[in-house]
Amino acid sequence: MGYRHLRDIKGIHVSALLNRVHLRVALGGLFILVQSIAQAEDWTGWRGPNRSDISSESSRWDEGAWESLEVAWTMQVGEGSSSPVVADGKLYVMGWSDERETVTCAEAATGKTLREHSYPAPRYGRKANGDEGLYSGPTSTPELDAQTGLLYTLGCDGELRCWNTRQGGAKVWAKNLYEEYDIPQRPKVGRSGLRDYGFTSSPLIFGDVLIVEVGAKTGTLIAFDKKTGGEVWRSQATDPPGHTGGPVPFNVDGVPCVAVHSFAGLLVARLDKGHEGETVCLVPWITDFANNVATPAAWKNNVIATSSYNQHRIARYEISLTGGAKQIWEREEASKVCSPIVHDGHVYWAWRMVHCLDVETGKTVWDGGPLGDPGSLILTADDRLILWANRGDLRVIETAVRSPQEYTQLFEKKNIAHKDAWPHVVLSDHRLFCKDRSGYVVCFELKGK
Repeated sequence: MGYRHLRDIKGIHVSALLNRVHLRVALGGLFILVQSIAQAEDWTGWRGPNRSDISSESSRWDEGAWESLEVAWTMQVGEGSSSPVVADGKLYVMGWSDERETVTCAEAATGKTLREHSYPAPRYGRKANGDEGLYSGPTSTPELDAQTGLLYTLGCDGELRCWNTRQGGAKVWAKNLYEEYDIPQRPKVGRSGLRDYGFTSSPLIFGDVLIVEVGAKTGTLIAFDKKTGGEVWRSQATDPPGHTGGPVPFNVDGVPCVAVHSFAGLLVARLDKGHEGETVCLVPWITDFANNVATPAAWKNNVIATSSYNQHRIARYEISLTGGAKQIWEREEASKVCSPIVHDGHVYWAWRMVHCLDVETGKTVWDGGPLGDPGSLILTADDRLILWANRGDLRVIETAVRSPQEYTQLFEKKNIAHKDAWPHVVLSDHRLFCKDRSGYVVCFELKGK
């Protein structure tokens, strides 16, 4: 019998009652859908959307996603330490093979290649020197503009390109930074050997411009119109580039700024209109082999910088527009490669082991879990750390919020990769994308119960 034939029950018509039930069910389903969408996050550039390595997604450890972790798919994209980016269900990644750099677009869920665009490129930058056995191909990570669908890539030989992902990956503009700016080889540092790995820094979108650590004689940082590639401004600082992962945006006294670890040191420059590129501070910090590799971590008005070799330290600086940089603390701890994460009163990084410091004092909270040089971390919304390191070691670790006294490891899976895990691990839409420097990419789907 249909409900429309039933009588009123205590003054409430059954059809109206059921309509309300249907509405509540529909709204409940909508809430679940919206919640699911809100928890899924695009990973559009180096170290994620905020260049912080902090994800809005859960590790799904409590949902049992790691109990029977299985490979969803794998692919080979060519040599390079460039990291993947993911947006709108698509993965974008760079690689080198057969004297060409290739930008690949694939389905994030299946790994199926949708399209590839390639151009002639050397295996190393034209002025490269040293450590050829440790790296090859592109190191810079692509940057995707969610507003326009434009994707920016930078090859090791200075080939800066813009692609339109909404028009089949059509090339919008291109320029070679070596040729346009006559970039010199990085200087030799002290008694260390000369090192030059070509262009390593990942471009940064800020408003209508693309900021690149060019390292030109006329500007360490150069901003290009993101739609045309035309130069918009140059930084006052004119130091050579470091070998860092990329510039980081943050606010100083309410003013937008950018921090980058250039060859000469920790550079902070203004981004506000009329003051673009003006130097706020340059903290002297020259590392052997020009290896200021770890990206600075920005936190409030502060920047945390680190490098190894002759420096072997990590330091916190409070930045102000009028006073420049004031050192708050310094420790004889270091990261050679992994960029620090600042979250909830703590600083984390992974080099030789996983480290946790108190951000206010710099004192060690805990450390543990032996490692080599390669390693990257993501901090998830449920206060876990996901580590990708060595030759493909994957770990889940409790943050100090969950384990304040000691290093606590929940999960480890070893030897997933073929070579060094220099590329950064990526978490997007409950999928984990892990890549090594040979171009081997493996995807794990974090399926909760």
